[in-house]
Amino acid sequence: MNEKRIRVLIAKAGLDGHDRGAKVIAQALRDAGMEVIYTGLRQTPEQIAETAIQEDVQVVGLSSLSGAHMQLFPPVAQLLREHGAVDVLVIGGGIIPEEDIPYLKGVGIAEIFTAGTSTGDIIKYIQERL
Repeated sequence: MNEKRIRVLIAKAGLDGHDRGAKVIAQALRDAGMEVIYTGLRQTPEQIAETAIQEDVQVVGLSSLSGAHMQLFPPVAQLLREHGAVDVLVIGGGIIPEEDIPYLKGVGIAEIFTAGTSTGDIIKYIQERL
């Protein structure tokens, strides 16, 4: 099998200190055969975009439980576009109200996975998109 593994960056933006969900997702993606890089807590959108480019990832998974997703997710997608990484799939997850999802998708977040989404659904989505 000479197929290149999917590379994913899981990132916690802003001051959100809750990372259990992000770690569960990271482990599930690893178990599904993906290469996963986890940024750790309290990353700026600039740090996340820079890491995504440096690590040559195909997917950026953003996690937010703090309610700051409207301020933190859009700049990551914008910075990736500005740096020519237009082919990077940006997804988000966490505690995100349904009414915020259309805006987030409109600014470049491909999909939003709300609390309670199964890891299997996230894995399937990534595999189907790539």
